[in-house]
Amino acid sequence: MVIGFTASVAASIGAAIAAPQQVRVYNWSDLIGEHTIKDFQDRTGIQVLYDTFDSEATLQVKLLTGNSGYDVAAPSNTSLSQLIKAGALTELDRSKIPNWKNLDPELMKFVESKDPDNRHALIYDWGTTGIGMNRSLLEAKMPDAPFDSLDLLFKPEIVSRFKSCGVAMLDSPEDVYPIVLNYLGLDPQQPTPQNLEKANELLKAVLPNLRYIASGTYINDLANGNVCLVLGWSGDVEIARARAQEAGITDKIQYVAPREGALAWFGFLVIPQGAPNLDAAYRFLNETLEPKVSADFTATVGYANAVPASLALLPEEVTKNPAIFPPEDVRKKMFWQTDPSPRQLRDMSRAWNRFKNSM
Repeated sequence: MVIGFTASVAASIGAAIAAPQQVRVYNWSDLIGEHTIKDFQDRTGIQVLYDTFDSEATLQVKLLTGNSGYDVAAPSNTSLSQLIKAGALTELDRSKIPNWKNLDPELMKFVESKDPDNRHALIYDWGTTGIGMNRSLLEAKMPDAPFDSLDLLFKPEIVSRFKSCGVAMLDSPEDVYPIVLNYLGLDPQQPTPQNLEKANELLKAVLPNLRYIASGTYINDLANGNVCLVLGWSGDVEIARARAQEAGITDKIQYVAPREGALAWFGFLVIPQGAPNLDAAYRFLNETLEPKVSADFTATVGYANAVPASLALLPEEVTKNPAIFPPEDVRKKMFWQTDPSPRQLRDMSRAWNRFKNSM
């Protein structure tokens, strides 16, 4: 009996020792460096369990409900403050993130309005929302189209010219409404019910020309020619351009920050409250701040990172790419995505559902 009990305990201890450490990561689709997961696993022995989402609302539900089971998550600035106020995030111990020193202090200072003293989040990426296009297909349909303007998407008499080659819009009211409000000459940071109704009037006028509204589909469709025009994220369009090149497609895939102004935003990495593998989570966060890892991220996904030392490791075709690092004239017209209040989020969600349900 004693021998059997001892052997059983020894076997249990051995199994526990043999079990690999894990870190569960919840991230946007297509938003990680090509080598990040494998290199991290090889270097640390920690297994990465990697799940993806394609809307901010999905992430919010997971984290606000609690006990998500995730160790690392990637909210954007539209939900960060709400998650912090709800107690859904762990306050970070910077002593466990020695690479924190690699973060751009100016960018981190900028986002303190959403996360006082940067206690809960580090910047993972930043980018803009604007126009993605297959320039070759658009020019074939309308050679004199206003390629640098949101008129491409928002004027029915223009966007209808491209219906046959496919027009798409990302499924993100937090992105779309500020862009439409700014286009209409309204305050993009005031999504009041009245302003949202005006935005919906414009959106409903172009709705018959849309092939679909989705955030996780248009990358491949833009790359392979199934759509020719999208309202989408800058990095997604860069991924589409790279995939088209890899496939030998010669069409010109291009991202344009519209002359009316591009919506700019931040993405963050956080540790959800109650993360089951806390030490592994800290090691993963620290890994993302290595200059080499940050450079791999930007080269893979086409979004700027917040680690200045990574720039020296990137080719000039990346650092000089205006879709990734906007030039001064574009930055002057950018307007930053705000962190909507719960009421504003609710109003936008309801207005967005009314718009989509009218398809």
